[in-house]
Amino acid sequence: MKYGSLILEKKEYVYLKRIINISGYAEDFETKKAIQQLSDELKSATIIDEKEMPADVIRFNSKVTVASDNGWERTIQIVMPMEKDLKQNKVSILTPMGTALIGYSKGDTVVWDFPKGKQNLKITNVIQEDIFNNIEI
Repeated sequence: MKYGSLILEKKEYVYLKRIINISGYAEDFETKKAIQQLSDELKSATIIDEKEMPADVIRFNSKVTVASDNGWERTIQIVMPMEKDLKQNKVSILTPMGTALIGYSKGDTVVWDFPKGKQNLKITNVIQEDIFNNIEI
């Protein structure tokens, strides 16, 4: 991990904690497992001010390109749950993929549990789109 722990902006951290607390209704086992893992990772995350956020850290609205061990590459955007749209490659922060990537940075590798087994996904690019500044806390 490039920065030693997850890196989160203060407002996004508070928002994430809130949506994790109210997402206990999730019925899908994989989603519940991913949310619990993110909740655990948040305990040791580094929380910083907006002006200190590195540009290559994945956050709300980031466009992220990941490459797998199998040679495929995909670009997705991490969004709030109500903005998800798989046709436009917009993935909710509360999905297993969203929770696996948030707070990591370009160059990091995350282990992803696919139906056919675990694979390493290398984060090859992070582009910031519409920084998530308008959070009501």
